Order: sequence, then structure tokens, then C-alpha cells
Amino acid sequence: MRWHDRRHFRDQTRSGITYSSNTLPSRSELLKLYDSVGWSAYTSEPERLIRSVLSSAHVVCARQAGTLVGMARVVSDFGTLVYLQDVLVDPGMQRRGIGAELVVRVLAPFADVRQTVMLTDADPGLTVFYTSLGFSEAAPSAGATVRAFVR
Repeated sequence: MRWHDRRHFRDQTRSGITYSSNTLPSRSELLKLYDSVGWSAYTSEPERLIRSVLSSAHVVCARQAGTLVGMARVVSDFGTLVYLQDVLVDPGMQRRGIGAELVVRVLAPFADVRQTVMLTDADPGLTVFYTSLGFSEAAPSAGATVRAFVR
């Protein structure tokens, strides 16, 4: 896929995982990763997913021995708001720090943006994960199936 992002960094390897913002995953890699985490609402319309990823403000991929194992992407107005759209890590690779590293790397170019926002499922494990990265839950409501976080 073609994509131009001036915020890219040199590929960097940490604990056997290579993080890159220079190259997007192929169509098949993208669909496989989204399917692996059960996000069929995205993969049921592959062309829409691809357009969405290509329209992202910044994308960071994680690979192990060349295989895509994770990805994070943001959308932004580049001044006042950056929205953490997706953070995905292959289930077989979770709990190894890959997701946290993806979040740090995808948000790094937006350090001067006033507000970072994201939504996630109301899963206690996700709440722990995002608060560990400096996010605060915005007005949690009882029975809600979605949680909003800001930083």
C-alpha cells in the first residue's frame, strides 16, 4: 500500500520485535491481524478498512521475523486533538509489552498536541492497560459497554 507520513522513524528492534512507521502492512497482513483479534466489523468491509488505515495520521507496525504481530494508528487534526484509533496485537503475542510500545511510538510525534483521546471496550484488563500508559477514564458510567480515555 502507498502511504506518505512525514512522521516516520527508522526501524527499531526491541526484544526481537521490529517497530516501523515506514511501511504499511499488505492487504492480507492487515486482514489477518484484524481477524486475529476478532474485529470482524472491520474485516467485513476490507476496502473501507484499507482506506481508513491509509487515511490515518500515523501508523506504527510491529513485526517478529518479518511477520506482522501488531499495529497502532491514530487520526488527528495535528494541533488540538489526536485520537488513538486502533491498537492491535496478535493474541499469541500479547502480554509482552508490544501494545504498550506501539502506543508510545504512535503517539510520540504528537507530543505537542493538546489532547489525546481514545475509546475502548469496557474490559477491566483494557482499563488497566490504558491507565498504565497515562490515560484517565473520562466519566465512567455504570453499565456502559464502551469506555472513553483522555491524556
